[in-house]
Amino acid sequence: MTELRYEAPESIEAAVALLGDNAKTAKIFAGGTDLLVQMREQIIDPTLLIDIKKIPETQGITITSDSIRIGASVCGAELGESIELNRTWPGVVEAAGLIGSEQIQGRATLAGNICNASPAADSVPALIAANARTEVAGPNGMNNLPVQDIAVGPGKISLGTGEFIAAIILPKPPPRSGDAYLRFIPRTEMDIAVVGVGVSLSLNDQGYCTSARVVLGAVAPTARIAETASNVLVGDKISKTLLDEAASAARKVCSPIDDKRGTGEFRTKVAGVLTRRAIKIAWKRAEKH
Repeated sequence: MTELRYEAPESIEAAVALLGDNAKTAKIFAGGTDLLVQMREQIIDPTLLIDIKKIPETQGITITSDSIRIGASVCGAELGESIELNRTWPGVVEAAGLIGSEQIQGRATLAGNICNASPAADSVPALIAANARTEVAGPNGMNNLPVQDIAVGPGKISLGTGEFIAAIILPKPPPRSGDAYLRFIPRTEMDIAVVGVGVSLSLNDQGYCTSARVVLGAVAPTARIAETASNVLVGDKISKTLLDEAASAARKVCSPIDDKRGTGEFRTKVAGVLTRRAIKIAWKRAEKH
């Protein structure tokens, strides 16, 4: 293991400069729940850890009239304590709350879960379903990227030299909107998703769906938006037939692997089941808003 240096810059600019000067050997450190495990198992061997928790732009949850901004160093426990976030995006909070144990929740961050780029990341399908974006800091200033554009493969992300996520931005949904996230795991807790499904939708006053997003996790190298399943919901009211059509369409976007956690055939079947259930939960929440 190489000698490890630790820096805790207090500005975006300082962090970007450190990243740029140590592009191949530096790692961003916020919660560290994935990073430290990878270091201990010698999967990675950085020479520099850049702790971003002292940077004001990475801290806190900011509520505006049209968005909720979550700093990249905000941990899962803080998300769970936010009344507005629980009211507006309960599915996102539920997904984030599934990351690790109660102790891990005091450290793990959404930004870290996104950038770890695991196909089974719990928060990612929920965030994509919510149409979340990221504030990416870099040498050329701030850039906005949709969450679905960050991961490009298992363990691989699209961010360039000197870039890191400073915050996640969730839009304020219209009235009568709801979201949900469900996953299947072999154990009752402390496991990674065999399949995960995030759903977000909005209804009009007559109860018809006006917009929807269905996103699947752990069934492909990256989270997948089930476009047909999403479109099936729009313009209709909830029914068994509608749920069947959406579930069938969701299964068709799956291309999972076979491994010790489940066969591809099993994952595909479960994706349909979870899609039905998540839609029902999101729909019920939308009716109450």
